[in-house]
Amino acid sequence: MTTFVHRYELDPSRPTGREVARDVVVRGVLPAAALWALVTGVGLLIVGPLGDLRGEDSVDRWFAAHRTSALTPVSTVLSGAGMTQTVIAITVIAALLLWWRSRQWWFALVPALAVSLQAVVFFFAAAVVGRGRPEVSHLDDSPPTTSYPSGHTGASAALWFTLAMLAQRITHPALRWVATVVCVLMPFLVATARLYRGMHAPTDVTMALLNGALCMVVAWAYLRRDVPAVRL
Repeated sequence: MTTFVHRYELDPSRPTGREVARDVVVRGVLPAAALWALVTGVGLLIVGPLGDLRGEDSVDRWFAAHRTSALTPVSTVLSGAGMTQTVIAITVIAALLLWWRSRQWWFALVPALAVSLQAVVFFFAAAVVGRGRPEVSHLDDSPPTTSYPSGHTGASAALWFTLAMLAQRITHPALRWVATVVCVLMPFLVATARLYRGMHAPTDVTMALLNGALCMVVAWAYLRRDVPAVRL
């Protein structure tokens, strides 16, 4: 695991632009296409043979029934953390800081690649599956995309799980631990906020978390590095 986390430190050698482009396609886009097939397949199963999983309605109704004047503003902030503009801004800042600190432009591509792969999987899966929003009052205007999978949650997962990996470069143990916990928790908080606001069913955010997490792994491993093999 340590080898995987620190692969760009263990092998800081500069790749050519052609090598980076090749690996983005072979080790980034192609795995993302397989992930799209998985996410889309599960979605079609949900809206088809599984009858849209009507049992999830009780979860949506529970969240709607437990809205309070104190929790609703908090959910607004957390949901906003998963908005496209917010995620893009943080991704750009993270990439620039990473390039500045590491001087490895190929490493600085990782946050943007993770978020971009997630976005492509999300967009085309949503277009094919076409799941409707939960039948509860919505606290947000419905975006043009459908309910499955959650775009806010998936984008947050891709971004913040990547930041959690980057946090392992922090040398101070306590600060590293705090940063890691915050980064790992953020996507789950966004997912909960989306449920609270009536915008998604549980499987929407669950598959979005999976999408974001796997896109992070794919992006982190996109470039071939000369590091010791991971022993299981």
